[in-house]
Amino acid sequence: MNHPLRTGLIYGSTREGRLCDSVAGWVADQARTQERIALDPIDPLAGDDGMLRGRIDAADAFIVVTPEYNHSFPGPLKSLIDSAKREWEAKPVGFVSYGGISGGLRAVEHLRGVFAELHAVGLRDSVSFANAWDQFDSEGRLRDGARAGRSLSTMLSRLEWWGVALRNARAARAYGEAA
Repeated sequence: MNHPLRTGLIYGSTREGRLCDSVAGWVADQARTQERIALDPIDPLAGDDGMLRGRIDAADAFIVVTPEYNHSFPGPLKSLIDSAKREWEAKPVGFVSYGGISGGLRAVEHLRGVFAELHAVGLRDSVSFANAWDQFDSEGRLRDGARAGRSLSTMLSRLEWWGVALRNARAARAYGEAA
């Protein structure tokens, strides 16, 4: 199969005035330059659980954009994740996090365990924005994106590798048949 990898871009925050829109917008702008990735924004603010679950099911891979709240990820993101089960199985998940001094890395570490329980494959490579509010301007543009761009490029390459491999494996044999 040589068609683009259907990739759900998951918004992890639902707070009013959220920085998530700027961070996810940057991810989308970068990913759109790569023909091998076809993004589908999945925003908990934009639909009901059934509709969102269908979009999770249709995706081959995911990029989760998450802030760190109280050393973890937001409750609405957990609700979105928990609204599906089989739909996550045997699909890769990449992480883009943001926050204060930790850049959201504690949120990502919690998410890794959650996705492992759902039989999804969490990628090692990720992107994080420490003190994120200082890294984006008032228009939501990343001030200096060179380093983050390199990290995202690596993550997208690995996401595509895993996504294609797992898509082909799921096509050959349903993941549920493995147990």
